[in-house]
Parts: sequence; C-alpha cells; structure tokens
Amino acid sequence: MDKQRKSKHPKTSATIVASTSEEVSSLEWEEVAMTQEEEDLICRMYKLIGERWELIAGRIPGRTAYEIERFWVMKNHGRSQLR
Repeated sequence: MDKQRKSKHPKTSATIVASTSEEVSSLEWEEVAMTQEEEDLICRMYKLIGERWELIAGRIPGRTAYEIERFWVMKNHGRSQLR
C-alpha cells in the first residue's frame, strides 16, 4: 500500500518537470558551434529560401532544423534592429 502512495505522489513529478525545463532553457542560450563551411551554406540557403530551417538542415549532415534556426537567431540577433 505504501508503494502505491509513493508512485502517485504529485510533488515528485513536478520536481522532475521543473528541473527538466530549467535545463532546456539554459541550453537554449548556448551558442551552436558551426564550421565556416556550414555558416556559408546556411547564409546562402537563407538568401535563397528564407526561414525554411528543415530544408537547410537537410543539406547539413548531423544538424537539426532547431540547431540551424537557433544558430541563425543568435548570430543575427542585432542585425534586424539596425535596419
């Protein structure tokens, strides 16, 4: 009977969710390291097709659309404000 109470304890699951979301939010601010070739390809493809991150990621082995978008946003954050 004690095992059933412990497994249904809501505080445990809330703690896990909170710590997981903290880890994710801190990872979002880490810069994605790209090679010069990857950066050049991303810039050229962005000029051709815009914010179609999945298509761009399909051209770069081992990269996800999320990584490509995060890289682009972090690298070009101040440029949109200057225009």
